[in-house]
Amino acid sequence: MELDPNDPRPPYKQVANSLRAGILTHRFNAGEKLPSQQELATQYGVARMTIQQALKLLRDEGLIVSRVGSGVYVRDRADQAVGLRPHIEQAFEKTRVTIDFAGLTGETLLGALEEPIERIRRGRLTPESVTIRLMLSDMSQPVAVPSRAGSEPGDDPAVRERVANIARRSAGEILEAVGELGELGLVQKVDVSARVIPLPMMFKMYLLNDEEVFFGFYPVVEREVEIGGKNVPIFDAVGKDTVLFHHSVSDDDRATGSQYVDQARKWFDSLWGTIARTYEP
Repeated sequence: MELDPNDPRPPYKQVANSLRAGILTHRFNAGEKLPSQQELATQYGVARMTIQQALKLLRDEGLIVSRVGSGVYVRDRADQAVGLRPHIEQAFEKTRVTIDFAGLTGETLLGALEEPIERIRRGRLTPESVTIRLMLSDMSQPVAVPSRAGSEPGDDPAVRERVANIARRSAGEILEAVGELGELGLVQKVDVSARVIPLPMMFKMYLLNDEEVFFGFYPVVEREVEIGGKNVPIFDAVGKDTVLFHHSVSDDDRATGSQYVDQARKWFDSLWGTIARTYEP
């Protein structure tokens, strides 16, 4: 399991790709415990920190779950849940690439775009056009989640601003990185934009090339975060714990898959063309 020294990707991404492939091909079955971090570090010939970074990627994709005092396990429903990253990488192999995202911050999408963007920069992927639309919740208005928890629950601008900063960073990096592909002439046509809607987004959705939809609900948890140097209890929608489910026009039940993709596109377009307004990170 030694890593390829000629692979330009960071070691933790190579490890994550290897483990992801093992999960998706059922070399590691749903509910199965993965080898310990030390065992994985030995197998791949890397430091434990590298393994920790790789596991974080898989955890963010919803493929694994950590159990305190026990270890890391493949999600019990990983046979139904899917990892977004390999599908986005595959989407960029098409001549025309379109990605529509609806959710809170776009943080997971940013991570999934790193590899295909780097491959375009190296000339290994050559799409003619890339169109990406980001539709985010407007954090300038009061929302139920994220909000303050504890003894004084309710809307808190500081809590909303925390999520707004994450969205600002993620969306900003996506707009800049993808836009640069067009500026450098690496992609003939680039159209990347972001809008916000005055609705709480309690799920995330990805629509790839009008062929695949990935959908998952944000679980709401009560936890403490640091805001302004103080620990603040909040109700938070945790994207890393979202299990994504996959619908495709190529599903065994083509009618259902095609209808799901078609309705997802119509829903996104309906909001994008009506109540959504331009977002400036």
